[in-house]
Amino acid sequence: MLKGEYSHNIDPKGRLIIPAKFRDDLGENFVITKGMENCLYVYPETEWNAFEEKLNALPTTTDKKARAFAYFFQGSATDGDLDKQGRTLIPSVLRNYAQLDKEVVFIGMGKRAEIWDKARWEKKNAEVELNIEDIASDMEECGFSI
Repeated sequence: MLKGEYSHNIDPKGRLIIPAKFRDDLGENFVITKGMENCLYVYPETEWNAFEEKLNALPTTTDKKARAFAYFFQGSATDGDLDKQGRTLIPSVLRNYAQLDKEVVFIGMGKRAEIWDKARWEKKNAEVELNIEDIASDMEECGFSI
C-alpha cells in the first residue's frame, strides 16, 4: 500500500529517485501517466493493468468524452524502470504537463503514487487542510466516516 509524503529533486536529465519506501510496492515494472490537477500518477503494473482494462471497456469509438478520457491516460502513459541508483526517467512531455522543474513531492495514494511539483503540492495541501472539515462532511454523505 503506497502511503506517505517524500520530497526529492529531479535532475536536469529528467531522472527522479523513487522513494525507497515505494520501490517494493511499485515493483520492477510500473507505469507513469498524466494525473488529475497537473500531477503524475504512478501505478504498479498490476494496478495499471486493472485501470487500463476499465479504460479499454469504454465506448471510445462512439463516445467523444470516453475517447478523450482514454487519450488523457493511455496516450501519455510510459513504462517506468529503475536504474542502479533507484531513479527513473520522467519523459519531458510528462515533466512539462506536471510543471516539474527541480523539487518534487511523492504522495502515496494507496494503489498509486502521485508526483507533484513541490510548490504546487504545498499550495494544494494547504487548501485541503483549510477545508478538511467540509470535505469530511461531504465524504460522510458518500457513506465514508472517520
